[in-house]
Amino acid sequence: MDLALLRTFVTVHRAGSFTRAAALLGLSQPAVTSQIRTLERQLGRPLFLRQARGVTPTTIGDELAHKAAPHLDALVEIAETGLDDDSSLRTLHLAGPPEFTAERALPALTELTGEDGQPFALRASFGNADETLEGLAAGHHDLAISTARPRGSLLTATPLCDEEHVLVAAPRWAKQTGSGGPDGDGFATLERVPVVEVHESLPFVARYWGSVFDACPAVPGTVIVPDLRAVLACVVAGAGLAVLPRYLVADALDRGELRALHDPAVPPLRTYFLAARTGTLAMPHIARAHEWLLRAAADWC
Repeated sequence: MDLALLRTFVTVHRAGSFTRAAALLGLSQPAVTSQIRTLERQLGRPLFLRQARGVTPTTIGDELAHKAAPHLDALVEIAETGLDDDSSLRTLHLAGPPEFTAERALPALTELTGEDGQPFALRASFGNADETLEGLAAGHHDLAISTARPRGSLLTATPLCDEEHVLVAAPRWAKQTGSGGPDGDGFATLERVPVVEVHESLPFVARYWGSVFDACPAVPGTVIVPDLRAVLACVVAGAGLAVLPRYLVADALDRGELRALHDPAVPPLRTYFLAARTGTLAMPHIARAHEWLLRAAADWC
């Protein structure tokens, strides 16, 4: 069986589309379609069901992908690193949300890369859950940190840690809101404080309001900036309230730059997952980084 056909097949399986696979492989869509048809003729079985949007693997297609993908990944690893004296140096490609990856994962992995005897190079990229998992499935990343658990058996995921969300504002706003409780004037006062968020849909504030107050935010965001670290800076400067991860605001709370506006009995949590392609944890550098992150995460909760 031609390895080039298998590589094209695995790429289509991961991308879920001939068009996306063609872009990843640097081929035309007709070329990808022709290679898949050739492989299907050789096997005598259909590998994909064509749909209006993309393709869905058949049972045979899933079985072949799960058997072939780890071995193809290993061959790519060999091809990328070579077999010379420097072959012990591997490159780990990590993807995840920018703030959590920068504040948590990268410092932990940087410490690991400095250990004697197990060196590897590190490359990181940022994106939302859909982007990172899609890139992982397509082979662009070795590990992905995601707030969504991937579906299907092509990717495996392990819970990494839970992130507690805190409702915070600068001290001058805290004086005006009082306790910020869900009943009485406290909640009404909260509704009059400007909101700082990462998106117009207010994902963090809306989740907090629904979980803690059983309500929806009544005002739109006053400041919208797509980075939690920038949200933090704006809130410290007095722009309004925000819902932020505790790890991100802990130092500002300790310094008195921020105040927690509410202390719910059960704070809202968000779970992070550490995902990899099925079979790739057999590669030593990926397995070591995976284990190291899980170990480090025990201190992040």
